[in-house]
Amino acid sequence: MSVWLLASIVLACGFIPCGLGCLRSDPASALAAYNVAAVVAVLLLITMTVAFSRPPFIDLAVVLVPLSLAGSLAFVRFLGRRR
Repeated sequence: MSVWLLASIVLACGFIPCGLGCLRSDPASALAAYNVAAVVAVLLLITMTVAFSRPPFIDLAVVLVPLSLAGSLAFVRFLGRRR
């Protein structure tokens, strides 16, 4: 087992607190948990790219960054309408 694969496993375990934060907290805290989960997902994709020696996987991480930003902005807009 390589160090990169071990890092991927540890990062994958980081989704558990993010998921609990999204499900059990108020909307503002859920947005923060969503942003942390997006960062963890990008880092997970990067470490998996190196662990499996598959350079095309990095494209997924590059696409996920602007999509997570757009998702955050959409969530904030939804929260603004709700109040």
